[in-house]
Amino acid sequence: MQSIGPASLLILVVNIGLSLYGLLLAPRFLERSVFRPYEFARGRDRITAITSGFVHADLPHLIFNMLTFFFFGPPLERRIGTPAFVLLYALGLLFSQLGSYRKHRNDPQYATLGASGAISAVLFAAIVYFPTMSLFIIPIPVPIPAPLFAVGYLAYSWWSAKQNRGRINHDAHLGGALVGLAFVAIFDPGSFQRALALIFGRFAGG
Repeated sequence: MQSIGPASLLILVVNIGLSLYGLLLAPRFLERSVFRPYEFARGRDRITAITSGFVHADLPHLIFNMLTFFFFGPPLERRIGTPAFVLLYALGLLFSQLGSYRKHRNDPQYATLGASGAISAVLFAAIVYFPTMSLFIIPIPVPIPAPLFAVGYLAYSWWSAKQNRGRINHDAHLGGALVGLAFVAIFDPGSFQRALALIFGRFAGG
């Protein structure tokens, strides 16, 4: 088993530690970490644009995000290097909030938290670098090719964000995914082009 990189390890430890602290010991800490676009737009609680990305609403939310990150983060960090990986995660964390901010900046009741946006950025960058891999999605019993998953994920996130229902921040999922794709296209266009050629060649039977 290959070792986990320093950034991946730190992100896992911080997310798990802060989330469990807030969930089990200090609910007020969790509440103070939540991102509220209404407050942010009025110059208050600006730091929550960052802190909200390291805490989670409940244990299933935390477990799902951390498992996803564990499977895709460390291989990606080994592939692109720790500095680039940290930059990707930071950009995913920050820019995935833009959709929520734009949509809810005048809604004083709206609040969001979780690392989903940053992890979506990691996931989609990993799909570009490892386009032939497959993913298992519970409860679907067969592997899904990564490119098909990416298309379905983006379509579902876009549709769900338009519905604006439930507690899941689909705007962050969609924003993070786009950050991940844009990151590779800008900083490593050769890998992005190779992935596209491989994907289209594969589905064309080439």
